Amino acid sequence: MDKNDYIFITKLSEVEQILEPFNIIENDVVVLVDENTLKYCWPLLINENPSLSKAEIIEIESGEQNKNISICYQIWETLSQFNANRNTLFINLGGGVICDMGGFIASTYKRGIPFINIPTTLLAQVDASIGGKTGVDLNQQKNMIGTFSQAKKTIIFPGFLSTLPENHLKSGFAEMLKHALISDKDYWEKLIKVNSQKLSKKEIEHSVQIKNKIVASDMFEKGERKILNFGHTIGHAIESFSLENPDYSLLHGEAVAIGMICESYLSNQFNTLSDNEFEMIEKNVSNHFSKYNFLETIHFHRLIELMKNDKKNSSNKINFTLLNKIGEASFNHEIEIEQIINALEYYIALK
Repeated sequence: MDKNDYIFITKLSEVEQILEPFNIIENDVVVLVDENTLKYCWPLLINENPSLSKAEIIEIESGEQNKNISICYQIWETLSQFNANRNTLFINLGGGVICDMGGFIASTYKRGIPFINIPTTLLAQVDASIGGKTGVDLNQQKNMIGTFSQAKKTIIFPGFLSTLPENHLKSGFAEMLKHALISDKDYWEKLIKVNSQKLSKKEIEHSVQIKNKIVASDMFEKGERKILNFGHTIGHAIESFSLENPDYSLLHGEAVAIGMICESYLSNQFNTLSDNEFEMIEKNVSNHFSKYNFLETIHFHRLIELMKNDKKNSSNKINFTLLNKIGEASFNHEIEIEQIINALEYYIALK
């Protein structure tokens, strides 16, 4: 994604000009929303952009549990009923679920129709809407079905963040901490002093720039892009487990925060992350994210099964991105199951 393909705006009225090249007066527009963005974000957007007044709205229920192929099928059917064609513009107005699934739907309908992301959560603004990964879950396993397909534009309006509860802001903040840990020590040192409720445009844009730079060098995740998976091998397994067990529900960033502590432990044990830096990571991530005690109640074998089925693995081995030091990561570290369990036990033992 070129820098020109993601645009920060300060007023929603700026969307009108961004949409001009798509000739939405002549071509159809479809907007994908959930009940939250329909209530809180769509009225703000349509009030400032009358050219969207004829757009068709498709609403889905919010939540990761709805990011599946069955919902996609229903939306493909709806697009067909709308007579959507290859010039129809598909707009994803929402968080990570909307951007991931909406991008997948658009990239596959009639072999691809143009889509725009307007991310409304912090997680979507700094992560899900950037990088061209689209996808849906399969049997509660994260993003098992998907494509690499870039949005034509990603329009980031930080003002939408005022509509979010604290836990959703923290979920996105976890990805920002990850960006700093894998790529920019100075950024890490600034972020750990920041209140996740009071993030500035400058901080959000810095995270977008980090991810975009990595993606630009390796769009299809053959090499360097793998460092973005730090915290996600264990984090995705924990998130998938929480989807299987609604009593232990977790947001994506909350699961990744656990994953970052566990994978920092592995980085200290089996890579070159120093004791001092590991302790600093554990302390600061724990300061932002309360400990989740549900891990004490589950059997590790289920988490290991989920990790083994992670799409990033090869040869039936569990693959990790680990930290060399704060601000630098390396990929393709194969870790033994016993060592992974030790990392989980370390997290459980934290006070």
